[in-house]
Amino acid sequence: MNAINAWMEKYFVPIAGKIGAQKHLVALRDAFIGTLPATMAGSIAVMINAIIRDLPPQFFKGYDGTTIPVIKQIIAVNGFMWNGTLAVVGLVFAFSWGYNLAKAYNVNQLAGGIVALATLIQGVGFSATTTPVSVKLTAKAADAINKAASGISYADGKLSTNVWGFIKLGYLDANAYFTIMIMGAITVILYSKLTLANITIKLPDSVPPAVSSAFTAIIPAAISLYTSAIIYYIFSLLSPKTPVLITWIQTTIADPFMSATQGIGWVILITLLVSVFWFFGLHGSNVLAPVLEGVWGQGQLKNINVFQHGYNGKHGADAVVAAIKAGHGDAYYWVRGSFDSFAWFGGSGGTIVLLIMILLLSKRDDYRTVAKLGIGPSVFNINEPVMFGMPIVLNPVFVIPFIIAPVASVIIGYIATVSGLVNPVSQSIPWVVPPFLYSFLATGADWRAPIVTLVSFAASIVIWTPFVIAANNTKDAD
Repeated sequence: MNAINAWMEKYFVPIAGKIGAQKHLVALRDAFIGTLPATMAGSIAVMINAIIRDLPPQFFKGYDGTTIPVIKQIIAVNGFMWNGTLAVVGLVFAFSWGYNLAKAYNVNQLAGGIVALATLIQGVGFSATTTPVSVKLTAKAADAINKAASGISYADGKLSTNVWGFIKLGYLDANAYFTIMIMGAITVILYSKLTLANITIKLPDSVPPAVSSAFTAIIPAAISLYTSAIIYYIFSLLSPKTPVLITWIQTTIADPFMSATQGIGWVILITLLVSVFWFFGLHGSNVLAPVLEGVWGQGQLKNINVFQHGYNGKHGADAVVAAIKAGHGDAYYWVRGSFDSFAWFGGSGGTIVLLIMILLLSKRDDYRTVAKLGIGPSVFNINEPVMFGMPIVLNPVFVIPFIIAPVASVIIGYIATVSGLVNPVSQSIPWVVPPFLYSFLATGADWRAPIVTLVSFAASIVIWTPFVIAANNTKDAD
């Protein structure tokens, strides 16, 4: 074990440390974190609607919350909350990505956010045109359609659509993530490089700082945005059948990649890596946040939107399941919150299980003292006191259960989810919500979810227990 630790410290930890400190990845991680005010606010609205609109019909036949006074108003207000948050979370992420990327280069952060936001809007397309469809309409109906000035017209027995000033909502939600990560990086990095090269408008020192900063950003921002505009234009010429870049990226890159990462192998791999990073003192979920949030986080946002908006006439969890089975990339079985629901209870590694078993079985006063101090925070998924106080970091006795227990838990949660024993996670819940309650709320109030969590919990107990007992004999060696 000492030889393995020495090898890992010499070769693995330095590389992992560099990855964790790489400024572009740090900016991406912080960009996801920056969207939390909007995503959490929208998620709370969707969760409330799940409780008062989608859950009661499972127990009360004929229940319709949209017809009940007060309840229907709350549902409507939550709909507006969703409109301004999760429905346009791509816009929120675009600004956050540009802001944090500019911050990494130590240039005007506000301008960086604006450049990234403008980059996204440039490429979403403002028109909706369809091939004329033959249909028979009465003269009165045809006249009403043509007078509506909606962009829909009827002539010569054919109905056609040619709407300008229309932005498809699907371009502004989580579908925008992959596109803006690529295009936003191009424009904001170019903006930052030009700014650092002093290719700017210089004003006298007497000009107020706010005015000076705005003028300084004009030339770099204009060049950067022209660059993205040219890219979009060239792409539209090369791909006339799919002229909108965001659609092409989503269908040819994002959806296949998202589908691939739904495999149990990817889920186990990311779980292993989080634990390994933590073992060497690196915050595993933070280091891997670009992957966790960029892949499974995007899937979770899609699930939330389907839960709220419905799918093919179905609503709530039924809509999410239907969207997954349709296979069009509108929803996913395993998402970011699935890890927290079924494996990372008490924090990464399921360390609350360790604390419980120490309090029950350990004879070591030092471990019991740390466990008593750490059990409170661990209930709210804060496990730093355990990681560095026990410690688990670089502790050869606990490395095996710390890595294996969460893997066993995700396998249990994964099998239960994909087999339909529990609803997929469809809500974004604050990470400090205690275990069991977390999985219940995250799955849209599915009563079976805490049972699955309990099974994972029991499996972790089986794995942790022999190592806690073995640790009783290691005090002298320590």
